[in-house]
Amino acid sequence: MTTTDPRRAIDAVWRIESPRLIAGLARMVRDVGLAEDLAQDALVAALQQWPESGVPDNPGAWLMAVGKRRAVDHFRRTAVAERKHEEIGRAFGIEQETAGQDLEAAVEDDFGDDLLRLIFIACHPVLSTDGRVALTLRLLGGLTTEEIARAYLVPESTVAQRIVRAKRTLAETRVPFEVPTGADVASRLSSVLEVIYLIFNEGYAATGGEDWMRPPLCDEALRLGRVLAELMPGESEVHGLVALMEIQASRFRARVAPGGEPVLLLDQDRSRWDHQLIRRGLAALARAEALGGGIGPYSLQAAIAACHARARTAEDTDWERIVALYDALAQIAPSPVVELNRAVAVGMAFGPAAGLELVEALASEPLLDGYHLLPSVRGDLLSKLERFDEARDEFLRAASLTRNARIRELMLERAAACAGNGSRRR
Repeated sequence: MTTTDPRRAIDAVWRIESPRLIAGLARMVRDVGLAEDLAQDALVAALQQWPESGVPDNPGAWLMAVGKRRAVDHFRRTAVAERKHEEIGRAFGIEQETAGQDLEAAVEDDFGDDLLRLIFIACHPVLSTDGRVALTLRLLGGLTTEEIARAYLVPESTVAQRIVRAKRTLAETRVPFEVPTGADVASRLSSVLEVIYLIFNEGYAATGGEDWMRPPLCDEALRLGRVLAELMPGESEVHGLVALMEIQASRFRARVAPGGEPVLLLDQDRSRWDHQLIRRGLAALARAEALGGGIGPYSLQAAIAACHARARTAEDTDWERIVALYDALAQIAPSPVVELNRAVAVGMAFGPAAGLELVEALASEPLLDGYHLLPSVRGDLLSKLERFDEARDEFLRAASLTRNARIRELMLERAAACAGNGSRRR
């Protein structure tokens, strides 16, 4: 074994075990910030000992045992020492080093419930959106502050502040470490699904930077979605979100040209789509639909994605069904972005003039002010109507609004093409 092997092994173990470790410790100490500190203490102990002793057979249980001992040490040093020490000691019996089956039990007991609790607390609505995303990637993804900052193209200090504020908010508002029940489930689950999909979308179509996609973020969101589906198999919208992400992820290879340029959906080589991911997505969608109780917004978006996935060519796409699905989505989750996407589908199904009419109605929508896709869609529809001068202006406006370099280049190319078509017509 080389000198770098132990560190790589520890990094790999940490990525796998840290969510369950933090979740288990949070159940014990009822404080997510303290649980992460204890988990970090266990990691430091591993970095000190494993290079000499080797990685244990059950590294997760080893880390949990160390974390539990650190928890007892912490409460011994605090004002609530005796009461907390006796309480934790009675509950978890940490008198000395455990081994064998006891170690395994230490990490496996209530793992599913613990992880579900951690998911719900990291995505709690009391936190800001940025805070929920950062805390989720930190606690459940095992990403370092530096890795999160790099993924979102923000300073490391900004991410660190978001995480600190999120932990402080959870502590100050005394958010209980529990899975919501009753009427709270729907709103709390909605927050969890929103966070996971925000992470996926930033990877799928990056809002800024030099790259159009950041696949590691998509991979992390997919992993979280699949874990949540295992923990909450009776929730149709969980399966709907997983279906949506699986189908969209199937296009990764076809979405980027060899030089890194974006390849839009209708121009993609569908033979490069990942058909295993498509099958997984369609199966997840079938599970969502089988659970009944009314189809939700993620399942509807998955059904739209499925229309594209089932079409062997772009020309085979059932655009009229997609319009109907967007109509349903607009009823249960109305938003200007949904209306803009619906306008695209109407333009494909019933002609660009019909689509443009809907887009024009969105021109004064405040929530779309500064949203580069509005002039981009309008430019596309105008170019199809051969109104090239107007289309060029819209593409130039879209280029000025986007913060993503690849999308800016694409918009400028489309503007130049419109200028060329316009001059030829004159």
